[in-house]
Amino acid sequence: MTPALQASLFDECAALGLGSLDGLRRTELTRGAWIDVLPGWLSGADELFTRLAEDVPWQAERRQMYDRVVAVPRLLSYYREGMPLPHPILTEARETLTAHYADELGEPFVTSGLCFYRDGRDSVAWHGDDTGRSRTEDTMVAIVSVGAARQLALRPRGGGETVRHALGHGDLIVMGGSCQRTWEHAVPKTAKPVGPRISIQFRPRGVA
Repeated sequence: MTPALQASLFDECAALGLGSLDGLRRTELTRGAWIDVLPGWLSGADELFTRLAEDVPWQAERRQMYDRVVAVPRLLSYYREGMPLPHPILTEARETLTAHYADELGEPFVTSGLCFYRDGRDSVAWHGDDTGRSRTEDTMVAIVSVGAARQLALRPRGGGETVRHALGHGDLIVMGGSCQRTWEHAVPKTAKPVGPRISIQFRPRGVA
């Protein structure tokens, strides 16, 4: 059963579509890392949430954690390069981001990973997407969030001040430069009542 989403008053009657990227605001972090943030880039995001929650082949995974196997606290789905995405607006979003960042990134976004956070008990621990080329090279990971807002936290590797953004209802964040190897990010658990959220991550080839 799909977790219930309380619709955003601003999104309830909006047609599904992408806005301009002109409003992206960049924050320079440290050690060559940066983030771009644009609230509400995707309009009609609650409609997209419902479609994805119902149509995507979500997987509940289990992983080795020290001496035991534990359930991954979120549902996952992954679309490799060349696979059709579960909704045309996601293809449009990926192509739009590829065109916008062409000069900086120099290559297209080609893979898409989806995470379904059903409630405040679902989370992702501190990590960087540094499996592959991003361990040694600057790159970008773009995330579009639909559903209820959840905190995305970022902090420098080794400790330092944490940066937080509440992302949902069509918000966009792009992590660039050295962010994946010099910073970490997480979606922490919360005891507060929160609705479900789906994040869609776009990555270049060889970044995971």
